[in-house]
This record gives sequence, structure tokens and C-alpha cells, in this order.
Amino acid sequence: MEKILVLGVGAQGSTAAERLGEHSNVEQIICADFDTHAVDSIVSKVNGNSPGKAKGIQVDASKKEDIAMIASDVDLIVDALPTQVGFNAVEAALEVKTNYQNFTAGDLPAGADGEAPEWLKAFEMMFEHYGPRFEDIGKTAVICTGSAPGLINVVVSDAMRYLDTCETINLFVYEGVEAKRDLPFWWSPEVALGDMVERPYVFEDGKIIQVDPFSGGNFKEFKGVEEPIRMVNHLHDEQILIGMHADTHFKGCRNANFQYGGVGVEYAEGLYNRGLLSQEKSIDIGGEMYSPFELMVKMLPPAPKYEHEITEILEEGLKSDTGAMLVQAFGRKDGKDVRVDTYVYAPGCAEAFERSGLTGEMYLTGQGGYLFTELLLENKFHQKGVISADMLTESQVASYLQKAEALDIRLDTKVVPLSS
Repeated sequence: MEKILVLGVGAQGSTAAERLGEHSNVEQIICADFDTHAVDSIVSKVNGNSPGKAKGIQVDASKKEDIAMIASDVDLIVDALPTQVGFNAVEAALEVKTNYQNFTAGDLPAGADGEAPEWLKAFEMMFEHYGPRFEDIGKTAVICTGSAPGLINVVVSDAMRYLDTCETINLFVYEGVEAKRDLPFWWSPEVALGDMVERPYVFEDGKIIQVDPFSGGNFKEFKGVEEPIRMVNHLHDEQILIGMHADTHFKGCRNANFQYGGVGVEYAEGLYNRGLLSQEKSIDIGGEMYSPFELMVKMLPPAPKYEHEITEILEEGLKSDTGAMLVQAFGRKDGKDVRVDTYVYAPGCAEAFERSGLTGEMYLTGQGGYLFTELLLENKFHQKGVISADMLTESQVASYLQKAEALDIRLDTKVVPLSS
């Protein structure tokens, strides 16, 4: 692959673009976003290390034809756009007959009842509608390729080699990075709060079902974290994918859940309980109707996007710079009940920024996502059609984790006997 289009140059896309600039297989990187300042910033950074390798273009991603126009002769589209633009980049990739990668599954418009997009339907569309179309053109589309989903899915796949059969998979992500200033989220407040207030999916007794926001609250102890952390059910991709691929990739797993905890959860739950995240347009301001959710998003500080912004926050000092990512898989091995515990270790917020100019969240998501791009660049994906991060082969998992370790993203796996 020689020419790559990176759509959306926020934390994920800019990391991919910067790393692509270092890769010998890449001749040109097109960095595209509606935000021309963000485009100019990453193009300057890439060209500072690899002169002339990157060029920038402003694009309106709400128009599929605009994406297709700038992607007409690329070998790969790396889609780091917000999910609100739906399947425009997917359709553009099919139109120009190229390979495709994204960081999530895409999104669908709200239904007639005003309810938020149904993620399960989006996944079904990716596999059942778009999968055959990518197969027909002989191309590969790899989806859900950040840190969670993405890296954590690879960790789950790796855990399967320690089991003969699997019953339950629980995934936990705790984010405890807290700035001294009011900054509840280090990524888009709209995306963060949107995920918080929608009904999460869980895979229970072989069925994918929905539960209430902030349900399932329990305190979980993590290695290296001083106090137990309250974890809640959270809308995410991982448990949906495990449910869809339980028999083909997860040794008959019957239950799976994703739980999330930390500063952002505590902040959002307080707003939710007070009705301040309602999406009903019930507030009249100058004749325009707004929902409490819309107003809260506008009032919250935006996520730090540029290096000088992050530097300023870190120079003020952090109240907390901690976190945890843990996968627990329950099943049987050699006729005995066991639990496979896998922790993911990576640089924290301050350390990640010092070594790469990325915060801890950006580091895991951006670098974790780029490693899938690198596998595509090196022709490690033989599969055609749509595959998600949880559908890698054993050799692809091994290649991914080897590359991750070189970035100081390491796994600590322990098999715990549960029966004699």
C-alpha cells in the first residue's frame, strides 16, 4: 500500500497519520478533516519528520461523494471520523474499491420514536450488508480498532488459548486520570455522554440484550489501584461482538459484559440522576427548543486537542494519573474450572505525553488503532469482507501483541484454578 487517506485527524487519526509517516511502505498520506487547523497541524508534524509525505484537505464527511472524490486512488481509508456521520466513509470505500479501517462500527440515524441509534443493528449491517460487498471487490474492511474496542478485543482473543471452553467474559476499563481544572473527559464530551446515557448491551445466557444506564454497579479491585472502583454497565462494542461471534471465536461463550468506571462515569451519573442528560427538547431559549443533553454538551469544556493545551494541563499538575484495563475469562481447561486474568499495562497520561505527545487515553487508542493499520500495510490480513478486531487469527493476534509490546503496551496473564 502506498497511498493512505486518514479521515478525521483528532487523537486517533493524527496518531495514525504520524505513524504512517514513519512507515517505509507508505508513499503519501492524505490528512482530511473539516477542521483545517487540525489538518495543518498534523501535516506539518508529519512532513517535519518525512518531508513531502503528507498533504491536507478539508472535507465535509457528511457527504459521501466528497469523501469518494478525495479517496479515488488511495489503497486504504483509515476512518477516524465521529460515528454521527454514519456509513459515508464505508460507502465511499466501496465506491472507489479500496480497503477500509475504522475505530468503531459506524452509526445509524435515530428512529421515528427519537430513540438513539441501535448499535446492534449497525453491526448487523456491517457484517451482513457491507461484508459481502467488500468480498465482491476483493477488499478488506477492519472495524473496531482503537483501544476499547480494538486492543482489548485482541486481549480477549489471546485469553482463549488458555481455555478449552469458555462460559463468561468480563471486560473492565477504569480511567482515573483527573486534571486539577474542570475536565471530566479527555475525549469528545458529546460522544462520552452519549455512550453514558444510552442503554448498554450485555450478552446474557446466549442472548444480546439491553439494560439500564449505570446499572450493575459494583466495586472492583484492580492491581496497582489503591481503592476499589465502582464499575457500571456501559454501552460499548465488545460485548456485542463477543455475542455475535461466541461460537466461532470464543469457544461457546454464553455471557459477556463491559463495565466502565472512573472520573467520567461519576461525573455523568450525577448529571443523569438529575435529569440533566435528557434528550427531550424541553428547554425554550429565544424560541429555539433544546434538550438538557445539548446544553450540557455545550457547557462542558472541550477535550484538549493540541499539544500546547495538553502541556498546559499537565504543567498545572494532575489530581490523579491512574487506570486499569482487565479482561477476565471463565471456562474450563483440561477438565477443570479456571479463570484467565489479563491486565493491560501501558504508559500513564503524563508518561505517554512525555514520550509521544499523546495522553494515556490517546496513546492506547491511537497507537492501538495504528497497529491494525500496520497489519494491513504488511498484508497480514488474508480475510476479505468485513472483520472486527475480535476476529483475528492466532498468528494475527501474536503479530499485533508483538508490535504492541514494542510500544510498551504489555499483557500480564495469569490462569487461576477455580476447582481442583
